[in-house]
Amino acid sequence: MKSLNRAISLCTYLPKNSRVISTSSVHNNTEDGWLKKLLVRRIEPTKESHSRMLSDKEIIYALHTHNIRPDSVDKYLKNYKNSVDFVHSRKPELGCELVGSWTVSVGDMDQALHLWRYVGGFEKIDKAKILFRENPDYAALEKERGNFVRSRHLQYLLAFSFWPNGEPREPNNIYEIRSYSLKPGTMIEWGNNWARGLTYRRAQNEAFAGYFSQIGRLYNVHHIWCYKNLQARRETRESTWRNPGWDECVAYTVPLIREMHCRILEPTEFSPTQ
Repeated sequence: MKSLNRAISLCTYLPKNSRVISTSSVHNNTEDGWLKKLLVRRIEPTKESHSRMLSDKEIIYALHTHNIRPDSVDKYLKNYKNSVDFVHSRKPELGCELVGSWTVSVGDMDQALHLWRYVGGFEKIDKAKILFRENPDYAALEKERGNFVRSRHLQYLLAFSFWPNGEPREPNNIYEIRSYSLKPGTMIEWGNNWARGLTYRRAQNEAFAGYFSQIGRLYNVHHIWCYKNLQARRETRESTWRNPGWDECVAYTVPLIREMHCRILEPTEFSPTQ
């Protein structure tokens, strides 16, 4: 009982919204075990995977990041447009479609990002990879593209169920992709906090889509936002801080982050979302 009184006294004098971490040693007696549960935030065991709890696993997103040779940007974009046309001409067979295609205007320059949606899970991706490999026209486009890029990276992602679905926007917009590297084991906590936090970011309809990685760099999260311009971005973000509760979302999610960066994106002419 003395331990309980000490815990209640401690919590009384803590500042509002403080995150409490237990520093006491582990004991086997019942009282200390109960006290530990009181002070430590725990993630309960579950028989479901975290990805199943956060997303629909039958829809997979492929995020292609290409670093382009500075002298070959126009040739690269023409080549990729031809690739998009090829894929969309075989859409019923491939089961995939382009969600968005962008070039980076602030951040990693001479870089392009292409986001594809596969309906049917990894089974569809496996079949598409075989078709791409065996089709001579697509293989020729891939070979030509190799002359225009310095490096490439591919991630397979799942969409957070509480984010918008990345539906096409009318022209003219800029996009911001904010990428986070999280501490392992924190994805559920991240999702829980952002499910609440996103309610404070709806006034200007700036939320486009949110994803987390399945294959590639793990514990990666990508939030994509849509704005009319950089000034609108600034005004929208500043107004968000005036919403009670947004500061709590930030306070609880920042400690989960190992690394983060943002890039400002401009849609390509063949991007479905503008």
